[in-house]
Amino acid sequence: MCGICGELRFDGKRPDLGAVGRMTARLEQRGPDHEGVFSDGPLAFGHRRLAILDLSHHGDQPMVDQELGLALVFNGTIYNYPQLREELIGLGYHFFSSGDSEVILKAWHAWGEGCVERLSGMFAFAVWDKREQRLFLARDRMGIKPLYYSEAGGRLRFASNTQALLAGGGVDSDIDPLALHHQFTLHAVIPAPRTILKGVRKLGPGHCLTIEANGERRQRRYWKLPALRPATPRSDDEWVEAIHEALRESIRKRNAIADVPVGVLLSGGLDSSLLVALLAESGVSDLHTFSVGFEDHPDEKGSEFEYSDPVAARYDTRHHKFLVPNSEVLKRLPEAVDAMAEPMFGQDAVAFYLLSEQVSKKIKVVQSGQGADEVFGGYFWYPLMMAEREGTPLERFARHYFDRDHEEFLRTVRAPWRGADHTSALIAELLAEPDSDSFMDSVLRMDVTTLIVDDPVKRVDNMTMAWGLEARVPFLDQDLVELAFQCPPELKLRDHGKYPLKRIARGIVPDSVIDRPKGYFPMPALKYVRGEFLTFMKDILHSDACRQRGLYDPAYVELLLSAPEMHHTRLRGSKLWHLALLEYWLQRNLNGA
Repeated sequence: MCGICGELRFDGKRPDLGAVGRMTARLEQRGPDHEGVFSDGPLAFGHRRLAILDLSHHGDQPMVDQELGLALVFNGTIYNYPQLREELIGLGYHFFSSGDSEVILKAWHAWGEGCVERLSGMFAFAVWDKREQRLFLARDRMGIKPLYYSEAGGRLRFASNTQALLAGGGVDSDIDPLALHHQFTLHAVIPAPRTILKGVRKLGPGHCLTIEANGERRQRRYWKLPALRPATPRSDDEWVEAIHEALRESIRKRNAIADVPVGVLLSGGLDSSLLVALLAESGVSDLHTFSVGFEDHPDEKGSEFEYSDPVAARYDTRHHKFLVPNSEVLKRLPEAVDAMAEPMFGQDAVAFYLLSEQVSKKIKVVQSGQGADEVFGGYFWYPLMMAEREGTPLERFARHYFDRDHEEFLRTVRAPWRGADHTSALIAELLAEPDSDSFMDSVLRMDVTTLIVDDPVKRVDNMTMAWGLEARVPFLDQDLVELAFQCPPELKLRDHGKYPLKRIARGIVPDSVIDRPKGYFPMPALKYVRGEFLTFMKDILHSDACRQRGLYDPAYVELLLSAPEMHHTRLRGSKLWHLALLEYWLQRNLNGA
């Protein structure tokens, strides 16, 4: 797990090594163990390493294979690298390291861009072919690892986060109006290739990009997720058993492929509790588990320790609990916002940031339960959508998901930012993609392949990597996801959602955890806004920088400020927090521009 960056010139000039150095420095938190740079003709790479596999200097990057004429920067983990390594040895390749990075180099040499189909894991990487003068970029199927890029002045730069690109300089930092529409209607999800900034783009999940030294390029989507029933029907029991076995294997791989200990982020919910139970069932002992809680609010509890404690006790884990006062949340909020590659509305971003700080003092790698709700239908809005019988697929989805309908968005922003209903057009297109058996199949697939990428998955990566902590997400294993999307959505959504997981958990996870209503990482102070949090948001929205930017309609801002606890989205988020967070992110990253 690391931070990567680079620059490729198209105009015959040498790369700007100063800019690459600034980008590399900005990625230090993602990789505190080693820094490396490499240049060759029009290309320069920068790398910050978090050492998880092959802890020796042989695993340092940029990794250069002089014999093959290749160089690599890589962020992520390849879980099937031992098998690929053996296959490549059989083809005559020789290895100088024992980790997964060199396997990517050899795989690219052996199979070209087709190597990505063979990789199982989470990854964002760049390979430079010195002989062909060709750059190859790739991102994993689920978008677990980020890959941003910018293009201007005869060059392309890429990096693991937006801040590194901004540190390199020369980025168009104007707001993208289409992305702004997505930001405020899709819960801060701006699907690839766009970001909130015009000059920053991102490679989509399951995509690879080949760029020649003259600037010519070709992009390919190498993975799609069908949502179709199998030719041979399965009984409910057969589905549960197949999912159980696939989940066991996913968890096993993510625990075994590491040269350091692997812990678990234990939230007190079903998903993370099941991870602990299955790890214990497989024979893992001396397991570190970590939980965080916050101050209670009159309308919502701030911690879920009552659920996580029994799981930790049942499996005798080395459990670590952290209770964070609201004063600490507000004091540390600027740091968490600085760790966001893109502005995030999810209130648990700060929770993950503060938890990751503590976890990183004990361990380098954790497993986390993100993805289970999307893959297995755990959110409250899925049954509501499935029960809908009126309207188009877009209408059935939007009335239970959109943070703001288009009409409210038009009231949110000033005239220069108003335009067409971009989000509705995008969602209608995604729901209409082929190879889906039903409306709910399409909804769940869109969530897993698009929406989740730029909400919880990005949030977990950003907040953990801010402390040099690698988070692994077994519920987003390729084999498990592909199996789950053959499973009928009616089975997944039974019993208020995640029925197969509840069946698997029964008897190994406390019933109180299985049968509790779906929980959401509680951060009451950012949902029910009052006191010093209200003052903080009001100061942001009344600041000179905010007024000069001119994004928000003043009447809408004052409407929210007049009753800050009354205006929530369909997904139960604070609309006031949305406005304040975006503006604050822009101020922190663009110096009030």
